[in-house]
Amino acid sequence: MSDRLLTVLRHLEPGKPEHQGISPNPVSATNYQYSQPYSILSDEQRKFYEKNGFLVIKNLVSGDKIDKYKERFQKVCTGEVKIPGVIIMRDVAIAKSEFVPGEHAVTKIQDWMLDPVLFQYCCDPEILKYVEAFTGPDIAAMHTMLINKPPDPGSKSSRHPMHQDLHYFPFRPADRIVCSWTAMEKVDRSNGCLVVLPGSHTGDLKQHDYPEWEGGVNKMYHGVRDYSPDHPRVHLEMDKGDTVFFHPILIHGSGMNRTQGFRKAISCHYASNHCYYIDVEGTTQENISDETLALVRRRLGDNVNLSFKDVWRLRARLVKGQPGNIVE
Repeated sequence: MSDRLLTVLRHLEPGKPEHQGISPNPVSATNYQYSQPYSILSDEQRKFYEKNGFLVIKNLVSGDKIDKYKERFQKVCTGEVKIPGVIIMRDVAIAKSEFVPGEHAVTKIQDWMLDPVLFQYCCDPEILKYVEAFTGPDIAAMHTMLINKPPDPGSKSSRHPMHQDLHYFPFRPADRIVCSWTAMEKVDRSNGCLVVLPGSHTGDLKQHDYPEWEGGVNKMYHGVRDYSPDHPRVHLEMDKGDTVFFHPILIHGSGMNRTQGFRKAISCHYASNHCYYIDVEGTTQENISDETLALVRRRLGDNVNLSFKDVWRLRARLVKGQPGNIVE
């Protein structure tokens, strides 16, 4: 496509900024709901995401960056590095056992937006090129995790129940939210790779509760109450640096880690800064709101008066573009 024709097309599409250094996807008659025009995505990639609700990009994050994040994680686990506001989580089986030192005690750290090293992941230009294809150019980082899935102790507690990420989020619209999830080492079925239900992103947000698992369930690991067990599944086996982008209504989870090693991944949820916050009282999300606010009160004291929306406002960080509803 010539530069002149591209300029004309952009003028015909008001409000669509030029993307420096990004080749536009081909003009298509397809009416896409889940991605933005004139992005880094090819028409084939847009069609795949439209149908399936996820897209894997191979080798997107370099090994050097991942090694830097691993080293930082280890320092957080040993206490050498303190991150304001970070939540450090342990597997329910480990929490009930004897003390385990260092990173082997920690299954996840989240809300590390205030760490200058780990937050580089959220601001990585190579990741943001793809995020922009789903959110548009004004982007807020909403939720961060580094997952350290432990070897399963025999209780099957290393599983993550099938769920939809939107259950946790008091902001909309869902179609302008996306997760970036990067494998920090080879991830396959043996160590508990992600499993997704392709096409489930076109459905509604479902009721979530704690599954009734005999071995226990990790804190805030809610699962979808009702979904078809006959729905086709895809196990996302990925190499170090591979990154999957997926829609917040896509039903997904992960299996047990049957190996002796820890399986690491790093992720960030992004939203368009033109999304808006909603009240979840009286909705299927009220249970996670109540649980989140109870946790906040335990950490900060009963006198803290924050709403579920306030908690998310405090987390959000602008990573690209202009201020808006999410980050002012």
